[in-house]
Amino acid sequence: MRAVLQRVARAKVTVDGRAVGEIGRGIMLLAAMDEGDNLGDYKYILDKSINLRIFEDENGKMNLSAADLGLGLLIVPNFTVYADARHGRRPSFAMGAKPEEARRTFNEFTNYARDNFPSVECGIFQADMQVELVNDGPVTILLDSDKIF
Repeated sequence: MRAVLQRVARAKVTVDGRAVGEIGRGIMLLAAMDEGDNLGDYKYILDKSINLRIFEDENGKMNLSAADLGLGLLIVPNFTVYADARHGRRPSFAMGAKPEEARRTFNEFTNYARDNFPSVECGIFQADMQVELVNDGPVTILLDSDKIF
């Protein structure tokens, strides 16, 4: 599983003109599923996402996490996080799980997140989503459950 984590002042996902997920201050996570993702991958990505100390304390130091502050988490399915653009000009989307498996594991991940964090909102798998966010900082971090980076 791979994710792009962004610290946000606010974020919203809209489908067909209707907001389907929205948070104030917190974390927006663009999540991509890989073949064979399981509970271990979900635990790693969720734990890292909500516990990374990327929010300022009273001294302006990044010492607090979303979990410490009770902030929101917006999870947006995004298979393009697995895009391979190393060759040519058209990215390859051969990596990552096929749509049926990705849908199942994305749903498992979001259910796990909702069971283990109080404020979780989500985009809709395979929907044409419009994503609005105000990246705070900016702070953007790449996560991979295989720990390749």
